[in-house]
Amino acid sequence: MRPTPRKALAASALALATAAALALPATPASAAPPATVPAAATAPLAEACTPSQVVANGGFESGAASWTQSSTTLVTNRTGQSAHGGGYYAWLDGTGGTHTDTLSQSVTVPAGCGSATLTFWLHIDTAETTSSTAYDKLTAKIGSTTLATYSNLDKNTGYTQKSFDVSAFAGQTVTLAFTGTEDSSLQSSFVLDDIALNTADSTTPPADSTRTPAAPSYTVSLSSNTAGTVWTGHESATFTNASATALGEVYLRLWDNYHGTCSSMPIVVSNVTGGTAGALSVGCTALPITLATPLAPGQSATIGFDLGITVPSGADRFGHDGSFSFIGNALPVLAVKDGAGWHLDPYTNNGESFYSLAADFKVTLDHPTSLLVPATGTSVDAAGSSGRTVTTATATKVRDFAWAAGPFSKISGTSTAGTPVNVYSVSAIGSSDAQSMLSTAKTAVDAHAARFGAYPYGELDAVIDNNFWFGGMEYPGFVLDLVSTTALTHEIGHQWWYGIVGDDEYNNPWLDESFTDYATDLALGKTGTGCWNSVSWASAAEKITNSMAYWDSHSSRYSTVVYGYGKCALHDLRRLIGDTAMAKLLKDYATAHWYGVSTTAEFKAAAQAATTTDLTSFWSTHRIEG
Repeated sequence: MRPTPRKALAASALALATAAALALPATPASAAPPATVPAAATAPLAEACTPSQVVANGGFESGAASWTQSSTTLVTNRTGQSAHGGGYYAWLDGTGGTHTDTLSQSVTVPAGCGSATLTFWLHIDTAETTSSTAYDKLTAKIGSTTLATYSNLDKNTGYTQKSFDVSAFAGQTVTLAFTGTEDSSLQSSFVLDDIALNTADSTTPPADSTRTPAAPSYTVSLSSNTAGTVWTGHESATFTNASATALGEVYLRLWDNYHGTCSSMPIVVSNVTGGTAGALSVGCTALPITLATPLAPGQSATIGFDLGITVPSGADRFGHDGSFSFIGNALPVLAVKDGAGWHLDPYTNNGESFYSLAADFKVTLDHPTSLLVPATGTSVDAAGSSGRTVTTATATKVRDFAWAAGPFSKISGTSTAGTPVNVYSVSAIGSSDAQSMLSTAKTAVDAHAARFGAYPYGELDAVIDNNFWFGGMEYPGFVLDLVSTTALTHEIGHQWWYGIVGDDEYNNPWLDESFTDYATDLALGKTGTGCWNSVSWASAAEKITNSMAYWDSHSSRYSTVVYGYGKCALHDLRRLIGDTAMAKLLKDYATAHWYGVSTTAEFKAAAQAATTTDLTSFWSTHRIEG
């Protein structure tokens, strides 16, 4: 999404094609395919991978063997704390005075493996009473890369598993290290157990076991009123418990209830099967469903419910502009539970709150034939009852589903690399502007595919209306936009940075917006020369990696920092490590996270592995934390 509307008319198709040609490789169709295509088809044979777990004595049951500890008391079975498994664990700090403990081990990450995942279980208890100051800290590092920093603010009643993609260190011998520091008063204990680094013979990282419910599959059947503003029908969701413990409940996110009130909700779920609905929360956008039977690890279940959608007035990502309806984030989707617990963040109108796992959708939309219905996925129309059409849209490995309905004007074409592109325009958009946006879309989808991997979603639909206050909005295979070359190129870039490479958009908005604005610059032939020179921070608390909770309280700075400073930081990284290394880094990173979830720590680790330059000061200077 671009939060600042860009009302200027698009550049001519010829001008865009010329600019994009300067930024594209000579043969965009030869872009490396996504991870589902065997690597041998496009690259030299890599060293064979032998899947293994490379941390020695990660459960500490052999005492401190294989570990270097700053004190002989760190690895212990004494009373005061308890192990996650077995009898021994590592207890860092807990003294109540100025103190530092370190625990480390040298590990070799095998070459040739498509994935390498570091996991450990962490328990934190503290006597600190503050809810805002991190007095005592634990830092986890691999090599010179900081994976994460925890503090007394992260205290918990039991163990929580942490997980990091360290595939970028394949073929290297590096030190895995944990450092705990306490200040002069009030103890904090950092307790570690069951540390593992697993490698696998796959070009796609294994699913993070702390992200569940996994592999969702949604089946939806809806019928609209004459205007396409009211939709009713049924939805079911099938999913698997990927966690190591039984799953007793799930949450549905009813995002668009933000656009109404709890007494008059645009999204209504009723007649739930497969579980029992609880009380709505988070502004009526989160619906808990207690499963009929707790779901064991690795097992699957299905819930179903009747669904009603009423589209409010307004040219919004969920709203109708006269006779044209835009229906984004209206289908309930499963919330994600990961190492941080259930993600039930509030809706933000300033950016995005959406965090969902790649899923399959089959959506049947019964509507008047007079309405065109562009939608996520590949659509097939069939005759319905008198004067009606049934559009069936099928989408695989997408994070959400959106559609529109109205008497749009439609034009179509195919990009050079073979992607079908459709442009749907409201009545106020002239034919020349529609043609310009079609040219922009065809060029942009090929430009991004050449850099990050082939576009996997079949057709691409762009819905154009100059009344959108927000500039543009991305959904898988479907974007809303103004007549704007830059904005449309940006929204199409989100097909990779948010769509294919997912992220927690509420807590890490830079991972999709900064990366997409950087990709937009490259597609339009912009090098970002000197853009970091204009950076001026508003406060010490302002960081590129701040969450939407921060930006909703500092909304005037959101676009400047996340879009502007964020993309400039990536331009700076490119200048530091070199154009070739940066291009390879992003292509490889996209492939490694294809249909997965990116985190700041994983990107920093991948960037560090791509260069011999220590990037510690780079991250600090550019205020990229995590």
